[in-house]
Amino acid sequence: MRHSVAPNRMSQTASQVTNAIAMNRLLEKKKEYDAVAALERVTGLFLSRIEGLADDCEVMADAGQVHGQVLEQWQNMFRILDLFLASRQQHGVDDSVVSDSAPGERLVRVPLDELQVDATNPPRGA
Repeated sequence: MRHSVAPNRMSQTASQVTNAIAMNRLLEKKKEYDAVAALERVTGLFLSRIEGLADDCEVMADAGQVHGQVLEQWQNMFRILDLFLASRQQHGVDDSVVSDSAPGERLVRVPLDELQVDATNPPRGA
């Protein structure tokens, strides 16, 4: 007696169909995983760019505060210059002649370049 091969072939066909369905599902999940991984990478790049923009905004905000402080000082500077000119006129000093004997009546230039170099290179002992 010979056994029938038909039921065996049906089970092979069913397992092949099941394997094909599983492979299709696996490919779909792999595509989904790749898309999520790409989204995560792009999100990380986007986050780093946004953080860079936030840092730039903080720098601009600090610069705005500094500009505001400088602008506040101009009023005082003009007041001081007016007082200086008024005191010179009271003493009858000619604008072209500067008296060396009167203290506080000479404007001096502060060498900012040297101060900035000193600020960036502090003494080694400190």
